Amino acid sequence: MKSCIRLLGLLVLIVGFGCQSDRSRSERPQGQNTVRYATGFTLQNYQDVTVITVKNPWPEARQTYRYVLYKKGARIPDSLQQLPAIRIPIQKIVVTSTTHIPSLEMLKKVPSLVGFPQLHYISSTQVQARIAKGKIAELGKNQTLNIERLITLQPDVVIGYGIDNHNPTLDNLQSSGIKVLLNGDWNEQNPLGRAEWIKFFGALYDEQAKAAQVFTKIEKDYLNTKRIATRARYKPTVMAGDVFEGQWYLPKGDSWGSLLLKEAQGQYLWGATKGTGSLALSFETVFEKAQNADLWITSGQFQTLRDMAAQNPHYRQFKAFQNQKVYSFHRKKGKNSGSLYYELAPNRPELVLKDLVKILHPELLPSYQPYFFMPLQP
Repeated sequence: MKSCIRLLGLLVLIVGFGCQSDRSRSERPQGQNTVRYATGFTLQNYQDVTVITVKNPWPEARQTYRYVLYKKGARIPDSLQQLPAIRIPIQKIVVTSTTHIPSLEMLKKVPSLVGFPQLHYISSTQVQARIAKGKIAELGKNQTLNIERLITLQPDVVIGYGIDNHNPTLDNLQSSGIKVLLNGDWNEQNPLGRAEWIKFFGALYDEQAKAAQVFTKIEKDYLNTKRIATRARYKPTVMAGDVFEGQWYLPKGDSWGSLLLKEAQGQYLWGATKGTGSLALSFETVFEKAQNADLWITSGQFQTLRDMAAQNPHYRQFKAFQNQKVYSFHRKKGKNSGSLYYELAPNRPELVLKDLVKILHPELLPSYQPYFFMPLQP
């Protein structure tokens, strides 16, 4: 999962008082947003520049962050001069979440990645190959990035994410002249909204058309699978999660995972709860409601049903366990045991949806082989 990194990227907003010249009025851009599903950012193209606005980099964020992207020789309008400016296409990048990696892969920009915190979390075979060759620098932990090493790399941009507006490390980077852009993909709840953040990276590489093409294919496959799922005659009941440190954690009803189960025509037993985080319940509460659930999607911490029962013998009392209808994404791991699901799934919701439809309604996708989810074996 993403390790949390707290960011501070306060943009200085210049407010003009008094009269404005006709020239400044005429230069105020009026671009159209090209983002359709994502709520956390907009992408607006003008004659010479592109403006990225990040509106929701963390839950309940009050700040809005704007960045202007420009090509060599482009003239930035006076009305945008106060924004952080990044010349595109960028050549070197540092990202701080494994969920950023798939966008670089799909855009064929992996060689531009020069640094990452905690390299062992990366599952991508392409990136691991470059790590083995010493092409990507280890930058420590997200909360305490190795600033000296990062500055030595001289990346064109550092892509950060956070849970609030305070991170002295990235603030220091900006003071050193390093461009820091916030990315809030993890805060999107709409599956296609998360995937659409590839357009954020496409703009940085001056590859907007390519990013749009990649996303359109994901969107088409997702919507087609969603239509197929509506043919289901029955909605199986689904339970989720498992016990961790004495509490049973499972997704709330408005979360990304809950929505995907709904799109797959599953009856998630906690689908009516409000919120986008996780519920923390007692074993007894879950057992009372989910004892007879048809299917069980676990958190991914177990390798086999035997492993589950060894941790908690009471798992055997669930109908889904008894019928061997317990599913996990644990088998897809990177070289150093990083989870491919956590890295790739947010960027490829069409694969997750297909997996869930296959699990819930195998007759609807008879030839499909699940990509992430597999049933736990005894």
